[in-house]
Amino acid sequence: MRGVTPGAEPDAGSDNDADSPSRDPDQAASSAAGPSTMGAETAGQAGDGVPPEAGPTASPDDAKGSAGQEAASGSAGSAGSAGSRTARRKPPARRNRGARFIRELVILIAIALVIAVVIKTYAIQAFFIPSGSMENTLEINDRVLVNKIVYDTRSIHRGDIVVFNGDGSWDPGTPLPANSNFVEKFFSGFASMFGFGHPGDILIKRVIGLPGDTVACCDAQGRVTVNGIPLNEQSYLYPGDVPSEQRFNIVVQPGRLWVMGDNRSISDDSRDHEGDPGGGTIPENAVIGRAFVIIWPPSRWRILPIPATFEQPNLNSSSAAGPVGNAATATLLSARLEPSSPALPLSLGFAVAIPVSWLQRRVRRRAVRHRAAKRDVRP
Repeated sequence: MRGVTPGAEPDAGSDNDADSPSRDPDQAASSAAGPSTMGAETAGQAGDGVPPEAGPTASPDDAKGSAGQEAASGSAGSAGSAGSRTARRKPPARRNRGARFIRELVILIAIALVIAVVIKTYAIQAFFIPSGSMENTLEINDRVLVNKIVYDTRSIHRGDIVVFNGDGSWDPGTPLPANSNFVEKFFSGFASMFGFGHPGDILIKRVIGLPGDTVACCDAQGRVTVNGIPLNEQSYLYPGDVPSEQRFNIVVQPGRLWVMGDNRSISDDSRDHEGDPGGGTIPENAVIGRAFVIIWPPSRWRILPIPATFEQPNLNSSSAAGPVGNAATATLLSARLEPSSPALPLSLGFAVAIPVSWLQRRVRRRAVRHRAAKRDVRP
């Protein structure tokens, strides 16, 4: 039997030992080369299809730490860039707010101005009383408000204190006032508010006779009669005045009015213009409006009602009146009015424009919020 050759085992061991040193220098060299060499070697082996040997790799904690640092640095950078953008946005935001304020202020002033012109032209206007021909009902320096729309809802009544344009009737050298349309009246009112244009010969008197009335002076007691019915005028005539020192008897033509002042002894009214076109009467379309209240001075504040004598039911029946006559009087006052300053209509305009502007601003903001909410709801 063949036995084991002595020394065979050692030879095998020596072969293994011989192989070991051949690998150890490689491992030592790779260890000396460091992680980079090993990483390259590992990559090479992975490329050759040989599984890489375990080498130095980053631990999970190290990965988390580096990721945290990157996130922190990224968030810090983002915060810094956002802060810089916010800082850059602030001045434009302030400029936008300033521009928005100026724009809304201009709109407010424009709305107030338009409303003021509309109020003055079509609704209510203040007038200044410069003479005493309507005393004591109206005194010098009184300011009265004139309602311009009242005669669109009712007819002119006897006893009304009316403001009218005397052009063409009591001032024959000027043409009759033309019937202007809505737009022409607006621009005329706008111009007159600031002292431009021709306001006309503006006067204020009390209506005594309507179209078709027979107005005469005087009866046996010295009273003015309308359709044969005497007027008891003591409640509004100037103290001590008689109803008239002039005799007259006239039938008021259609579309015209007979007017007189309350201070009869110095009032330049229909009695003194019988030789003018219309025989002293004025056209109804020359009436601007009805004076209904004294607003200044405060001590004179009062409503201007129709006196009770004009409420007599028999005034509407027609009858003949007494004799006709005429007498000259000196120093007559026509009570030509001067439009008051535009402060009142402008104040009224702002009083209306401010809530209107606030309301439209609120509606606009609500619409913006509604649109934004709809955008957010969309998928």
